[in-house]
Amino acid sequence: MSTAYEVRDGVAVITLENPPVNGLGHATRAGIAQGLTQAQADSQVRAVVLIGGGKAFSGGADIREFNTPKATQSPLLVDVINALDACTKPVVAAVHAVAMGGGLELALACHYRVGLPGAQIALPEVKLGLLPGAGGTQRLPRAIGVARALDMVVSGRVVKSETLVGTLFAKMFEGSHDDLLKGAIAFASDVASKGEALPRLRDVAIGDADGSAQLAIDAAREKVQREQPHFPAPHKCVAAVEAALQRPFDEGVKFERECFVALVSSPESKALRHAFLGERAAAKIADVPDDTPVRNIERVAVIGAGTMGSGIAMTFANAGIPVTLIDTTEAALTRGVEAMRSNYGRAVTRGKLSAEDAEKRLARIHGSTDFEAAAEADLIVEAVFEDMSVKQVVFRELNKVAKDGAILASNTSTLNLDALAETTSRAQDVIGMHFFSPANVMRLLEVVRGAHTGKDVLATVMKLAKRIGKLAVVARVCDGFIGNRMLEPYFKQSQWMVEQGATPAQVDAAIERFGFAMGPFRTSDLAGNDVSWAIRKRRHAEHPGIVYPKIADVLCEAGRFGQKTHAGWYDYAEGDRTPRESAKVAQIIDEYRKANGIVPQVFSDEEIVDRLVYALVNEGARVLADGTAARASDIDMVYLNGYGFPLWRGGPMLYADMVGLDTVLARVQAFEKAAHGEDWTPAARLVELAQAGKCFNG
Repeated sequence: MSTAYEVRDGVAVITLENPPVNGLGHATRAGIAQGLTQAQADSQVRAVVLIGGGKAFSGGADIREFNTPKATQSPLLVDVINALDACTKPVVAAVHAVAMGGGLELALACHYRVGLPGAQIALPEVKLGLLPGAGGTQRLPRAIGVARALDMVVSGRVVKSETLVGTLFAKMFEGSHDDLLKGAIAFASDVASKGEALPRLRDVAIGDADGSAQLAIDAAREKVQREQPHFPAPHKCVAAVEAALQRPFDEGVKFERECFVALVSSPESKALRHAFLGERAAAKIADVPDDTPVRNIERVAVIGAGTMGSGIAMTFANAGIPVTLIDTTEAALTRGVEAMRSNYGRAVTRGKLSAEDAEKRLARIHGSTDFEAAAEADLIVEAVFEDMSVKQVVFRELNKVAKDGAILASNTSTLNLDALAETTSRAQDVIGMHFFSPANVMRLLEVVRGAHTGKDVLATVMKLAKRIGKLAVVARVCDGFIGNRMLEPYFKQSQWMVEQGATPAQVDAAIERFGFAMGPFRTSDLAGNDVSWAIRKRRHAEHPGIVYPKIADVLCEAGRFGQKTHAGWYDYAEGDRTPRESAKVAQIIDEYRKANGIVPQVFSDEEIVDRLVYALVNEGARVLADGTAARASDIDMVYLNGYGFPLWRGGPMLYADMVGLDTVLARVQAFEKAAHGEDWTPAARLVELAQAGKCFNG
């Protein structure tokens, strides 16, 4: 059992002991139920106190049990809730630190609640594509009012316990956890001695004399329809709270449960739970223990004051870390500083940052044109042009000036990190830190582990990533690492389809309707078509047999580099990023097809989506097989957080799992028989798993 039971002065104390947050897994649920039964049967026990041991009251359900036999193993959480509600002796929940999800539902089912200020109170199930399934949507409105409860349930927002003073939520105590327990026992003894009827939230009437509660519900329904059309959970959250307002308690609970059961098996909830667990899994590195010593990072230097370098400098400054930004000329530094000042200015204008905070962050960034300025940095991040020879020059200089123990990181997005490490005498200190643009906004950090990267260096960067607000995913060295390596066949397929009859706008529209934030041609225009052109030329030089669609090269030869030149796959007006279909591009494509004897074919949206997504999946299978990514969920975290893959679909690998790998394989094999089928050789890992009836994600 992951609970403890003792009797103090006639009060049974049931303590949850399931660290770190007293999750309500089966053993904990069983322990609570057994403790209640024991307390009910003991004539010497006059009341019960339910309290969390350690750092939390309870963080809620153990989502790892969802869709497993334990999820349906008695007692269910709802059984425990019902037992608390029906207990004939006063039950007092003593809440500290955290009461979330099922933990909050547990507290709401008790007759009384006492607590400490500062506790985090939430029903965050909506963030996992669910709603509270043990009475939370019915009891919380009765405890704190419909409007406040609705906001918490629909948003999953955390509130502090002291903000709920004056409601039926809890009586507040001051002091430590021990003080809370003593106070709860005294409170329980007092209410037991009075012999009064036990108050239950189920019996509280929701007041709505002026109709404000229904108005709040109607407004919430309109908002989720507008802002979250692809997620069913927020809609059902609104409906469940409305049931609390309009139906008797037991009918409302029944309706809530029906909603929960429908959601827990939905693909959207599976995707959100996958993302939740995948982020935590990404932090685990098999051969790097959690207690690996880390280096102290108090000062950072960034080499290169361009778009990436400036964004990276802002990222560290935002986290309170002093940064030295280094470039070869004062002019380049000035442009970088002005870009950062402009970024902070926009944040102030939008109300996301105070003017004072913006100035404090800027003050943490100092510029220099001298490499020696990096001499005292604990971490140096190279962010110069994506060219191996240029980066090697930088690393040779860093090898001379960096202090012993400094970490040397490259922001390269595709190049061989080990080749950079070879230019130094300290390969163990070299690591890849691939930020995504804009670096101060995008959450993903691809951490590239070189052949000689020290475990302490890797552990340090993973810890630092959390400090600067990034989701770090480890990749091994290969051309493009995880994200850009998989993106190559994705972009190739988009361009083959345009050569063969599709239009850039049609391809973009199809994949955006699927849920991508931006289609491949809009993405290429944003990043700069010249960037991918340079990569293609490098790869062709290194691997002469590789075959690329030529239409993108023709576009670049015409100077259409994207938004930066106001002309790419689309046309752009000065100061306006809105893509407009281009008659010139249509002409270029038409002339190219005629010159190469290509008869245009018709592509359906379904085929466009399948070609693009399954190109990612097929290469992802290879990324897994060769160890570039440690697990399929790591690939999904990269694509959810760095490449605009729709969150409600869970990433390319989970999406393939939910479609069925046999279906995916059959589609890949069909494409292999069509034009340019050489790009569609099925990955061995895909074939193996599909034939065995297995999934990428276990």
